Amino acid sequence: MDPDQRERRFQTICLLILSSVTIAVALFWLRPIMIPFVLAVFFALGLTPLIEFQIRYLRAPRPLALLATLVFGVVILTMLGVLISTSVGQLAENAGAYQTQIKRLLDSVAAALPQEFFGVPIKTALNSLTQRALGTVGGVLVGTTNAIFGILSQSLLVLIFLVFLLIGGSTPARLNGGFLGEVESRIKRYILTKALVSAATGVLVGGTLRVLGIDLALVFGLFAFLLNFIPSVGSIVATLLPLPMVLVSSDISSTTAVLALAVPAVIQFVIGSVIEPKVMGESLDLHPVVILLALILWGMLWGIVGMLLATPITAVMKILFEKMELTAPVAELLAGRLDALRSD
Repeated sequence: MDPDQRERRFQTICLLILSSVTIAVALFWLRPIMIPFVLAVFFALGLTPLIEFQIRYLRAPRPLALLATLVFGVVILTMLGVLISTSVGQLAENAGAYQTQIKRLLDSVAAALPQEFFGVPIKTALNSLTQRALGTVGGVLVGTTNAIFGILSQSLLVLIFLVFLLIGGSTPARLNGGFLGEVESRIKRYILTKALVSAATGVLVGGTLRVLGIDLALVFGLFAFLLNFIPSVGSIVATLLPLPMVLVSSDISSTTAVLALAVPAVIQFVIGSVIEPKVMGESLDLHPVVILLALILWGMLWGIVGMLLATPITAVMKILFEKMELTAPVAELLAGRLDALRSD
């Protein structure tokens, strides 16, 4: 690589870093508008195959297909909003009981341990840990509740954006191939697959806990559905959420407690590690470490919604980087193909 080319690449990297920081600040500042808009974009991408199906196979006129899809989308969003609102309300009402169960669980652990551990009174250490855990859990529950209610309060804006995106959407022929066509096809596949897989996970986990008689089974099933959109971390959190309710409740037998933890864990593992990779394949082509970093970054910018949208947004960025020669190495880095970078 000659000095001029090296200097141009260095300037490009510096400009890319400065642009990224500027865009991040703008996204954080504009989040009240950008979050509903981005949600509407992904909802529109998820509903577009339904429009194409009606036009291609049912021979329906495009205006009629649009109207039917809009009605279907409004019904689905309304049902999802009611379900989320009911579950979050139930979670908020039982937040005190949930924290009490956590305290009882930690007290049981303290009683089972020796009186001193490394010369420190175990009771004193556990009391401090209990206060910190209760404060953290309480903050997480309140933050999650407020964030979800905030999203629901913006549902009207999401619907307005969704209507205009579907009405003004391009036909499949116009987007066949090219950058927009590649982005749309990959994101459509991701959204549809992830939505179906997450719905199956939520139904199976919630149904299992309901059959076993676990309190807040509907809430835990809903969180299994939502958290499944967060790769790797989400499934672990969803599996551990019922832990205090299962281990401490006096109405639950040991067998039921084991099943309430083991069965959802098996469901999460089978669906997340066996079924989903076979169905989804390498549609996004992102390295797991990149996905984890994206979760942290978008979570800092947009909170819970940012974590849910981190993976598809990062995939769009990767496709964009692939199309430009100067940023192509960045795309290879996002995919984890370091050999391609060493060859330059």
